[in-house]
Amino acid sequence: MVFSSIIFIFYFLPVFLLGYYVSGWRAGVLLAGSAAFYVWGEGAYILLLAALIALNFGASLLIARRSRSPAGLAILAALIAADFGVLGYFKYAAFLAETFNDLAPGAPISSPAHALPLGISFFTFQLVSYVVDVQRGSVEVERNPLRFATYILMFPHLIAGPIVRYADIRDEMHADRRRTGHVGLGVQYFIVGLSQKILVANAVAPLADHAFGLPISTLDSGTAWLGAWAYTLQIYFDFCGYSNMAIGLAFLLGFTFPKNFDYPYAAQSITEFWRRWHISLSSWFRDYVYIPLGGNRLGGLKTARNLLIVFFLTGLWHGAAWQFIVWGLFHGAFLMLERYGFAGVLAAWPVLGRRAYTLCVVAVGWVFFRAESLPSALGYLKAMISPDRIGVIKPDLAVLLHAQSLGALAAGSLFAFPLAPWVLARLRAPWATREGDGGTRLDTVAVRAAPAPLLLASFVLCIALLVSSTLNPFLYFRF
Repeated sequence: MVFSSIIFIFYFLPVFLLGYYVSGWRAGVLLAGSAAFYVWGEGAYILLLAALIALNFGASLLIARRSRSPAGLAILAALIAADFGVLGYFKYAAFLAETFNDLAPGAPISSPAHALPLGISFFTFQLVSYVVDVQRGSVEVERNPLRFATYILMFPHLIAGPIVRYADIRDEMHADRRRTGHVGLGVQYFIVGLSQKILVANAVAPLADHAFGLPISTLDSGTAWLGAWAYTLQIYFDFCGYSNMAIGLAFLLGFTFPKNFDYPYAAQSITEFWRRWHISLSSWFRDYVYIPLGGNRLGGLKTARNLLIVFFLTGLWHGAAWQFIVWGLFHGAFLMLERYGFAGVLAAWPVLGRRAYTLCVVAVGWVFFRAESLPSALGYLKAMISPDRIGVIKPDLAVLLHAQSLGALAAGSLFAFPLAPWVLARLRAPWATREGDGGTRLDTVAVRAAPAPLLLASFVLCIALLVSSTLNPFLYFRF
């Protein structure tokens, strides 16, 4: 069950919210509803998640009592190994087996056959961040097992993030749940996210699917670039839209999640892009991998090593395949390039030049991300830059270039940049306000200022498209 589905919007969510608002025990309703949400899609894997919750809850109590002692550190190391061991088995065992068999075909080992539990990358990172923060003393250990289970299982962030650290919502977890604030803002965020997902991401998806589905030998450069740009828009509006729906649902429940995107395509460098894209993941790797490795404090060579490790892991986190690893290292290489001199060159360029550079690098990187294999990605990139591949629009592509897809391409190309906040700032809208603490919370200008009739019309249009179409993918369910 995904947020952008008829079942969720008209069946699960109304029933859940009715019970949540009416019940005198909202924490229990939230826990039960979240468990039901997960069971709906995963069934027996709820037992795996429950076991991980129980293990981490019990171990965190031990760590809190012995946080600085060798015993506490040993418990922490064993717990992290267990958490990542489960993630490694389900997500990477088959990849490792296949890689081993490629390197040593004479002694093949069997590849495990099992489904990937939904959200395992997200809830594993939340569990690890919690126990590490407890050991560091940056968050007080949670002694209520139901409250801790609710934090991990909470359905708005369970499947696809954002990665919410316990410190972000601890006070709200302990607050009086009889009051729920920001209901109106939650509805608006949900509709904006739903519109991003349905009206843009879903509409441009056929263009990307068509281009990346063509045999490389028949792919012309125009189609290749169109497909790459369509996917560039699709993955942003798909994931940003889902994150905004999650943030909206959290508001409805009385919680405030950190923002996950900040117009990343408006970045003027790859370094800045990673401060704006999937912020909760970027900050997780910064705080739990990059800084513990030494960050940029140990000299240029070790800083480069740390960057490569982080982006190798970033690529691996997204998928157990070589193209994801190459995608991560590709971005890491540009971060090193900028850190060691190219940033100064970029500073002399005009703003449009810096943004064009960033968009080009990001779009090329998405080819590795979208392609089915590393050879396919390399063939696709070759088609993009080959002069002999220039050709006219073919009939099968022309069929896909209708009013809806062209409108989505145009709207996505505009609203991937901070156009709405810019317009509202010029209009000096009296209702446009900013909430936040130095950029870690939500900029609610565009959402607060959205007229109710426009939101209602967008919602109705989204529902009409959901009813009439079977195409409703969510890309980050793969990861």
